[in-house]
Amino acid sequence: MENPHAERQAVLLERILKNASACTEMILELNHCVEVCAIATRISHVVKMNLQEILRANASVKIAADLATKYRKNVQYNLAATEHEAP
Repeated sequence: MENPHAERQAVLLERILKNASACTEMILELNHCVEVCAIATRISHVVKMNLQEILRANASVKIAADLATKYRKNVQYNLAATEHEAP
């Protein structure tokens, strides 16, 4: 007898993890754009410092996004493993 709540939770978890992956990609793209902007244009020292602060702030977000991605991969692996074990 399957647990309908577990199935629903698995679907919701998958949606959350897909959104976290999309967020990770967007943050990486944003970081890249900020880096290109800082390199491609000659901007004042104050603006450069602000861009560096943004990059530093985004670094922790990137770490969190990487952790979410690793968590998603682990969840997918465990879901696949438990599906094979189910009677």
